[in-house]
Amino acid sequence: MIYLSSYRFGNNAGVLRRREGHAGIIMNALDVYGETRLMNWEREVADLERLGYSSEEIDLREYFDDADGLSARLAGLDLLWVVGGNSFVLARAMNASGFHDAIGSVLERGLIYAGYSAGACVAGPDLRGIDLIDDPDVLPEGYEARMPVETLGLVSFRIVPHVGSNHPESADAGRVVALLEREGLAYRALKDGDAVIVDGRV
Repeated sequence: MIYLSSYRFGNNAGVLRRREGHAGIIMNALDVYGETRLMNWEREVADLERLGYSSEEIDLREYFDDADGLSARLAGLDLLWVVGGNSFVLARAMNASGFHDAIGSVLERGLIYAGYSAGACVAGPDLRGIDLIDDPDVLPEGYEARMPVETLGLVSFRIVPHVGSNHPESADAGRVVALLEREGLAYRALKDGDAVIVDGRV
């Protein structure tokens, strides 16, 4: 299952509930904040606990150039929770760690990919227009410009989060929607609280 939300778990989180599961939380979209990147860690863990999951952080920086190590780490999880932040930083981290290859095999074994904001945006075919929200050129410590920005392609449409919401990025999200409309590109505009649920790849 692929679960893509605008902000946090949204209104459809019940589909993710388990009696007992183990989740990996990917916070790399927040690497732009340096030492304060884990400021919302306890909130994310508490949200997952309410759905029946224990949690651990999966820091993709630990697997830069170690795709086999990342694959082995993901194999023990039931759910991946990919939080918001800078979509371009997250995409670079996913490329550098071999996440693209690893996620395909674990999805086939039943792992759930769930993410919000940046974590949802990177699931699409590209990040067209997201530069109107996120800085595409920011490079946190340990990142290099040569690290490509490629998305996962788990879904065939782009996610535009925070549209029409009480969120600081809402106005910029509206500009993204207008751009994608002009270019005739497939997208889903999500208000905070909305989520798209996909069973498998599309």
